[in-house]
Amino acid sequence: MKVTLWGTRGSLASPGPETSRYGGNTSCVQVRDEETLLVLDAGSGIRRLAAVIPDRVKRIDILLTHLHLDHILGLGFFGPLFNPAYETHIWGPASVTMSLEQRLMRYLSPPLFPLHLRELSNWLILHEVPNGAFDIGEFHIDCNLVCHPGPTVGYRIEHSSGASMAYLPDHEPALGVDHFPEGPQWTSGYDIAQRVDLLIHDTQ
Repeated sequence: MKVTLWGTRGSLASPGPETSRYGGNTSCVQVRDEETLLVLDAGSGIRRLAAVIPDRVKRIDILLTHLHLDHILGLGFFGPLFNPAYETHIWGPASVTMSLEQRLMRYLSPPLFPLHLRELSNWLILHEVPNGAFDIGEFHIDCNLVCHPGPTVGYRIEHSSGASMAYLPDHEPALGVDHFPEGPQWTSGYDIAQRVDLLIHDTQ
């Protein structure tokens, strides 16, 4: 399992010398092995990721934690969506009133974006989460709702090699709590992060 951080900023892309160490792009993380490419969130960093996709990769899976703009604003500028050589799968949460497709269309449609979601690609497949664990290539993925306005999910990714990681970029486990109670009740989101090799977590 190889992990590359293409975007680490929240809320707003902030390029410039003062952000050169970690980069100025918003949330986007690449997870891959020799055959499979996973993309965690589609912030502005996804545009740079597109330039280094190996030729042998023909399927790309984008796992969205939630649909705040800083996590999806790169979708419409992701080159493989316009290339029939790629099959792109997008995994993300629906809401209680709207499907994932309907929610994405609120951004990927005029007047906010010049094209409609259905015009981006005929090879785009949508999956709603959380709906239990699933497998993509040699990766086993589990997800669960976490505390953040959204709805929002976090992902746990385990590779057949034994490596594991958890991705919880926007997570407020103590939201609305006056103090930090002891015990298992204060575990929102952390259940999928137990004993992983790598944890990517909101640090605000």
